[in-house]
Amino acid sequence: MAGSWRAKAQAGGMLLALLGWVSSCVTTFVPLWKSLNLDLNELEVWTMGLWQVCIAREEGAVECRAHGSFLALPPALRVSRLLMCLSNGLGLLGCLLAAPGLEGWRACEDKPGLKQRLLLAGGAALGTAGMGTLAPVSWVAYNTVLDFWDDTVPDIVPRWEFGEAIFLGWFAGAFLATGGLLLACSTRSTRTATPPAPSCRQPPATEGPARGRHPHPKNADLVI
Repeated sequence: MAGSWRAKAQAGGMLLALLGWVSSCVTTFVPLWKSLNLDLNELEVWTMGLWQVCIAREEGAVECRAHGSFLALPPALRVSRLLMCLSNGLGLLGCLLAAPGLEGWRACEDKPGLKQRLLLAGGAALGTAGMGTLAPVSWVAYNTVLDFWDDTVPDIVPRWEFGEAIFLGWFAGAFLATGGLLLACSTRSTRTATPPAPSCRQPPATEGPARGRHPHPKNADLVI
């Protein structure tokens, strides 16, 4: 029963980790972190990502331009770039570490302690990758909300809003963290409980050559 639960937890954790890692990579490179609709020209939609800004026109043409100097970017975008790249690297490392520790993986079958340590290390790396994805996405979303409700900016000025990558990044971070947690928790059932050693109790010492009772003299006379 415990083995079946452990195998299901590991399979589910690995699936969530892979899905979260792929989603995190997509979130890093798509230019959909912010979107902007111009009231003066509703035929154009501006989108911004960590690496470039794109303009989508009604006829279907999309024109993208990379950001300028890295140092000229706002602090949120600079830190988000670094954290997302770090998160993608940790997610890949966590998947590679956790894969040999799975029950169905034949590698290291004769070393259960090593498989347990690989699962723990992979789960920790995936959990850190999840936090590394959630932090920049939430930071950019927070700054977007502040800029949208800034009273010092005139109402006629267009405001940036959430892009699809923000929501994808939240799901990616949640999947990575949940997958890492499942993989790490599945190692708790791998420890086989050692049965306690039986206590060595000596039988009580018997007095005399035999434990049987000698017949009473009176009873012996009756038998005769």
